[in-house]
Amino acid sequence: MANGHGTCPNPAAVMLSTPTGGGAPTARDTPAIKGDHHACSECDPRDGAHGSTVGGDQWRRASRVPSNRVGAAFDPSKPFGPREQPPLTPEYQAIYDANLADMENGGQGIDPTYKCLSPGMPRVMIPCSGMEFVVTPSATLILFERDWDFNRHIYTDGRGFPADMDIEPRYLGYSIGKWLDTDGDGRYDTLTVETRGLKGPRVYDASGIPLHADNETVIQERIYLDKSDPSLMHDDITTIDHALTKPWVVNQVYKRRVSDKPLWLNHEVCGEGNNHVGIGKENYFVSGDGFLMPTKKGQVPPDLRYFKTYNR
Repeated sequence: MANGHGTCPNPAAVMLSTPTGGGAPTARDTPAIKGDHHACSECDPRDGAHGSTVGGDQWRRASRVPSNRVGAAFDPSKPFGPREQPPLTPEYQAIYDANLADMENGGQGIDPTYKCLSPGMPRVMIPCSGMEFVVTPSATLILFERDWDFNRHIYTDGRGFPADMDIEPRYLGYSIGKWLDTDGDGRYDTLTVETRGLKGPRVYDASGIPLHADNETVIQERIYLDKSDPSLMHDDITTIDHALTKPWVVNQVYKRRVSDKPLWLNHEVCGEGNNHVGIGKENYFVSGDGFLMPTKKGQVPPDLRYFKTYNR
């Protein structure tokens, strides 16, 4: 279907029907996902002990593909960076390539998170720090350690999407979920989620893979424990976006982490120790001795027209 944004189908034509609540699930009715979860073993040095779980579970990425770049790939089955081969339209592939070239020169590319903006959806589902699921009858909450990730609210009470999403978009969007009993054993085992009403700018991961500037992204998820290995949790993520030539489907896998000591959800503050300074379209850095310094070779200094000139 031609839509002015490349060959990606119109999200409205391919999205799931609006999910409705699957009853009033409780922790007893749902899989054992309550607790803390980790995805990026390369992001968090706290490799815990083995033993019985006390107070909550933690998870990390089950595996990763080696890469010559440091970072967590949105598609964990491929190396981080351009070898992920995202199905981008030619326009957005060019944006991605220019972003990579800027990073090679010392810049930040188009990744806005260095300024403490939220990574947004779907990137927060490759958490470099912990996340914890809280299941209630009306919503499932996903709490993150990093304050700029914020917290996801997946509503399962039967509500529809709000009419004013375009007026008040969010980096995490609006998420509606439904619990399913896929094997008929009387217990919910899969949480399906649809997310819309998103705000930008957002990228898929730290390599700067772009989403479309129109922010009409639709994200569909299936979250469930592995039936053959309950130490694994899956999040099948389908992203429908006008910057893509087709829906991008990835499978995030989290591995259960256990400890013989209580596990606490950490609180990381983005503004603490963040020495990046954005001025106009340029990113500078505050040095250890408190002076503004360039981040790449040949970078022009900021325009100081509103400052008086002093002899020091």
